[in-house]
Amino acid sequence: MINLTQIHDKLADALKHSGLTQTELANRLGVKQSNISHYIKGDKMPALDTFANICAILDIDSNDILCITQTVDKIK
Repeated sequence: MINLTQIHDKLADALKHSGLTQTELANRLGVKQSNISHYIKGDKMPALDTFANICAILDIDSNDILCITQTVDKIK
């Protein structure tokens, strides 16, 4: 099950390991630095397109950030 606290912790950890600052990430995304701060602190979740772009910029797997460890079988 997805736990929002885990998602925010993983985002913070990924940003830390990327070597980018919140401001640098915000500039690459075209958002305010305060938005990044809210995502990291857990006050807000980014929109799906922003989340996808964060994952691309930080070179992280969205499944890892979303705590998805199993593959879901396709519904037939």
